[in-house]
Amino acid sequence: MRSPQPLCPPTFPAIVAGLVAVLVSYTSSAAIIFQAAAAAGASAAQTGGWITILGLAMGATTLGLSLWYRAPVLTAWSTPGAALLVTSLPGIPLNEAIGIFVFASALILICGITGLFARMMNAIPQAVTSAMLAGILLHFGINAFTALQVNFVLSGTMCLVWMLARRWLPRYAIVYSLLAGLAVAAFQGNVNPVHTPAMLTPEFIAPHFSLSSLLGIGVPFFVVTMASQNAPGIAALRAHGYTLPVSPLIAWTGLTALLLAPFGGFSVCIAAITAAICMGEDVHKDPQRRYWATASAGVFYLLAGIFGGAIVGLFDALPTALIQTIAGLALLGTISASLQRALSDERQRDAAAIAFLITASGVNLLGIGSAFWGLVGGVIAHLILTLRKR
Repeated sequence: MRSPQPLCPPTFPAIVAGLVAVLVSYTSSAAIIFQAAAAAGASAAQTGGWITILGLAMGATTLGLSLWYRAPVLTAWSTPGAALLVTSLPGIPLNEAIGIFVFASALILICGITGLFARMMNAIPQAVTSAMLAGILLHFGINAFTALQVNFVLSGTMCLVWMLARRWLPRYAIVYSLLAGLAVAAFQGNVNPVHTPAMLTPEFIAPHFSLSSLLGIGVPFFVVTMASQNAPGIAALRAHGYTLPVSPLIAWTGLTALLLAPFGGFSVCIAAITAAICMGEDVHKDPQRRYWATASAGVFYLLAGIFGGAIVGLFDALPTALIQTIAGLALLGTISASLQRALSDERQRDAAAIAFLITASGVNLLGIGSAFWGLVGGVIAHLILTLRKR
């Protein structure tokens, strides 16, 4: 159901948070998309078209859902799914790869329409989902400080500026930290622009369906996307107090991916890690007004889609240490809040700790990432530990 909250003007921290979320999204996992496209046999022009169509898809869904629900809903491609495709698609014809995208997106759409995914999420304790989210974000927080080994001056300056701003101008801490990082990177000569065509046109590729590829790759791709991307995304929203209807979110993203799959839009999901950047108090003290951060991200996604080549080249120009530091600092508040919610209820504390540790371990079993197994382990522990004794 649509939120009755009226539209409010965006704030500068919200716009910056949206930019940082998009920046982190592209710089942290765009390379995996290129590898997945190469594994599918896509040409350089077709790969650029994939980046373009994904930007347009994420921009349209993020902007539309954020403004409709007045909540910070951010969409993204499935990074775990793309990683699975990198190892699974070699030797598969490009038309069959597109067929896999169509098949998996159709399954996601069915889950959204039937409400199956929503019923599953309603049965999971909030302490467990909050612990899973904290486990997912832990490495991003750690990377903000391991980046000191890579470029001490750059990362150290950003951390110092962030702490000083948190002391006197907390709402603009991320803004000042980002500006400081850009200034130091430019002074060091670490901003290296990469020349690419500014605009790329997506190419339609007719899907071909093979039973072996659908069962061997399509079904695992669907499971990984739902378990490692959509589930943490919904958990992130709920961990921040946004109880939105799950089924329409899954249905809209699944439908978008289904329509755009022939152009290389292999997945559109609910974001978790980058969405958390847009949900903290740094964006706005009032949770009802934080949707402008994701709405701004939607606009930046659309620009990244329209000017896909130029945007990707720009993001590639920034040093890795800057991206890791700004992402970790932007997520510190979310990490601490998730841990607080996970451990606040003594009865669920052990189950939450198990979910957190499994998720943070990065374990990968049966091709499925640690977020899923953290959720499973936390739920099993919760059921066993809360059963009534005879």
